[in-house]
Amino acid sequence: MGYWDFWSWKKTALFAGGVLFGSAGLKLLGSEDARRAYAHVTAAALRCKDSVMASVDKVQECAGDVLADAKAINEERAKAHEIVEDAADGADGAEAVDGAAEG
Repeated sequence: MGYWDFWSWKKTALFAGGVLFGSAGLKLLGSEDARRAYAHVTAAALRCKDSVMASVDKVQECAGDVLADAKAINEERAKAHEIVEDAADGADGAEAVDGAAEG
């Protein structure tokens, strides 16, 4: 098997085409129009980021409000539970006193 059998003209043509295409691509990527396009895409990405951050801030504010409301509800329930326990302890104490007076 000779060298020319291994390296066919088809492969040579594909390699040369790839080099030309790559060179043209680099020229295109470095052009002024391409730079303007990159700037517009980057500006759009930054606007998108600002929009997302504004949404995140709103969600965080709402989450803070929900957390504050939940803490207030738990405090109210704890106070109500203490009042019920105090009333139950007072009723038990009154029955014990009544039982001692009767006995």
